[in-house]
Amino acid sequence: MSAYQRNIYIGISLAILAAFIWSGNFIIAKSVNQQIPPVSLAFYRWLLASVIILPFAAKQFKTEWPAVKRSWHYLFWVSLTGVALFNTFVYIGAHHTSAINLTLIGTTTSPIVATLLARIFLKEQIGWMRWTGLLFCIAGVLFLLSGGNWQNLLTLTFSTGDLWVMTAACCFAVYNTLVKKKPVSISPVNFLFVIFSIGTLLLLPFFLWEMNRTTGIVWNRELLFSVLYLGLGASVICFWIWNIAISKIGAARTILFGNLIPVFGTIGSVVYLNEEFTRVHVIGMLIVFTGIVLANIRLRH
Repeated sequence: MSAYQRNIYIGISLAILAAFIWSGNFIIAKSVNQQIPPVSLAFYRWLLASVIILPFAAKQFKTEWPAVKRSWHYLFWVSLTGVALFNTFVYIGAHHTSAINLTLIGTTTSPIVATLLARIFLKEQIGWMRWTGLLFCIAGVLFLLSGGNWQNLLTLTFSTGDLWVMTAACCFAVYNTLVKKKPVSISPVNFLFVIFSIGTLLLLPFFLWEMNRTTGIVWNRELLFSVLYLGLGASVICFWIWNIAISKIGAARTILFGNLIPVFGTIGSVVYLNEEFTRVHVIGMLIVFTGIVLANIRLRH
């Protein structure tokens, strides 16, 4: 196996793993949305992530400080889109829209926007096979979320919450495009520490504003576990392996694997919420997997 093929397989594997862990983000956020307000959930998530990664990044941060200072404009925009805004908008949207709209908009808007941005700004070649794969991914997600009846999609209405989620998806697409341009002088672990920390600081004033307008948070075991899952798993681990995947297979191809999030979310619902697993779920997942395979068949252009 050549080094090129090995990088492709590693990138694909890491992207799938990240999608699997990220699928729990929506389940957990939904389960605790009555216990903690959205900005507070995002703030504690990124604060915990920053603290966890600090011991691993401290030495690199000190050594690479000149590079960080030179790239502060770039790091600001990456932190804003990928950390401060993306999940915060998702958490806000989850309070105002249905679960089907939440997942539908988040998983169909982001790949399209990211593909276009990667083509325009990064000059990535988007061949007909990858476009076909993208369409299959979208079709599979739509089929899954429509319950196997395409007519259900015609009854969808877009509320304020839907617009929040659509904006979140666009932010994530911008983040995926920007990550491809990460300065080589900044190591991956230091990069995550910097954007997590900046993102937390950007959320701080809104967190304080929210805390003054809401009742206090009653912490319990479930809420603590949820924040730990988000801070460690869905933040430190996922962002690290997702960024590696982008560096190995490109931004446009990597974000296709985000379509696996509702697939894994469905499986999680069956396992943890005892929901019924039907042929609609099987067909929807097969369509999504077909799209991902098609998008990755022709890896050289």
